[in-house]
Amino acid sequence: MYQINSKPPIYDPIAVQPMRDELTFVGFEEMLTPDVAEKNLSAIDNETKLVFINSVCGCSAGSARPGVTLALQHNKIPHKLYTSFAGNDRDSVELIRENYLPQFAPSSPAIAILKNGETLFHMGRADIIGKSPEEIANLLTSIFDSVDGRKGPSINSDNYQNLVQSISCGSKIPRYSN
Repeated sequence: MYQINSKPPIYDPIAVQPMRDELTFVGFEEMLTPDVAEKNLSAIDNETKLVFINSVCGCSAGSARPGVTLALQHNKIPHKLYTSFAGNDRDSVELIRENYLPQFAPSSPAIAILKNGETLFHMGRADIIGKSPEEIANLLTSIFDSVDGRKGPSINSDNYQNLVQSISCGSKIPRYSN
């Protein structure tokens, strides 16, 4: 069993908060601890779960977050939206990688769609780099159309217009120190 938050954050939590807010604004639920991740992802409930491993990496997360949020404006989206932050929600991300994405190399960012514990789709950093947010959104919406889901968008278009995208270079994010 995992200890709750046994590993301290690597990045300053205040500095990464805008990257978290970008996702929660469109309906993602944060999985800050392994217990929450296990509870949310282990359920055999026939619901599709979009899991986004968030990251400070400006090259790929700077496209992945806007791509995912844009995809959630589609008319069909996964049932549940979950996220954990690599480098900060370290125990949660470790559990997700070990228990739900073991067939893939650890990656941040990463986008996955799970259903009943099975991975239906995975897109790691190597698949994200070089793609625009629109390319990522187009790929995701085609996946959304091919799996069970719910009516989209995750938020109405007027609210979506107020979304502030956090695009910054990861090398500028300060390390966390107690």
